[in-house]
Amino acid sequence: MLSRYVLPYLVADALFVATGGLLVTVILMSKSEMNVPTTDDVTPYLLLAHAPLNGALADAGLIFATFVVSLPALIFTNNRIWLKVHSWMVLVCILLTLVIGLEVWFSTLKTRANLAIMWSKESPQIQHLLQERWQCCGYMDVPFHSDSTCPTPIIAMSKTNCVGPFSNYANDFLDVVFTAIFGMVDAILLLCGLVVLKKRAEEQRYKHIDEKSRYSRIWV
Repeated sequence: MLSRYVLPYLVADALFVATGGLLVTVILMSKSEMNVPTTDDVTPYLLLAHAPLNGALADAGLIFATFVVSLPALIFTNNRIWLKVHSWMVLVCILLTLVIGLEVWFSTLKTRANLAIMWSKESPQIQHLLQERWQCCGYMDVPFHSDSTCPTPIIAMSKTNCVGPFSNYANDFLDVVFTAIFGMVDAILLLCGLVVLKKRAEEQRYKHIDEKSRYSRIWV
């Protein structure tokens, strides 16, 4: 029967590896869809192309490696070394997640400026898809691309600039990414692991005291 302090650790460990699997799934799906953008998916296509996907993939790989280390930590209950190694690896996961999450968060503070650079570097085809998607013309100081949505300067002036709808969508999208990356599962797992480590240390201490007491009674 599992101890009451081990069960939360098991649940947190299962959720921890599940977040790694979810992260890998989302990244692979995102990369597979980053081929030929259409009007409907051109905005997430651009945002994902500039998101730290490789860093998130490295984070997922570290999550799986950390989960593997947790297995001997659970099996060998009398050995605390595996549990200590696992706790340190969880801490590294937290730090890596923090770095990636902060990178995403800082990018949300200057969304409009970043999107202006992104817009100016894109091909006329991508600019056309963005204008068609948001029914707008141009982005801030970047001139509009002449297409079916904005065929003439007069029509372009009658429509809104793309900075509003494009940046609003980008902020909402990055907020979701930021929330997903800044999961609390790894922090909870670290706390549960430290509790198990403390309890096992206490159990070994009481065991040594009991063995000493028994040894003393033999010689009395």
